[in-house]
Amino acid sequence: MDYEIQFFAVSVEVSITKWPSGIFASFVRITEQMVLSGPNLGMPYTKAMGDGLFEIRARGVEGIGRAFFCCMKGRRVVILHGFVKKTQATPIKDLRLAKQRMKEVLND
Repeated sequence: MDYEIQFFAVSVEVSITKWPSGIFASFVRITEQMVLSGPNLGMPYTKAMGDGLFEIRARGVEGIGRAFFCCMKGRRVVILHGFVKKTQATPIKDLRLAKQRMKEVLND
């Protein structure tokens, strides 16, 4: 049985589709594999961020994209937030936003 990929909101999906084409293509390939194999692909594709939060590690010639996600019952994966990295470290504001959204979806 396949996994289902959902987005926290339409705005999250739209912002990710606007990523540079190479980074977006990498994101699509990774999520397609997650549908078939489950969200735990491991490095270099996915990484656990702690407390049930994970990241998709998309890479293209234009740079690096990150999309935070969590897993829910019923083989559902919810993409919470995505951004194109500008610095080596993950910005704290992006991490906080993803954690806040994860709390919202898990408390529904």
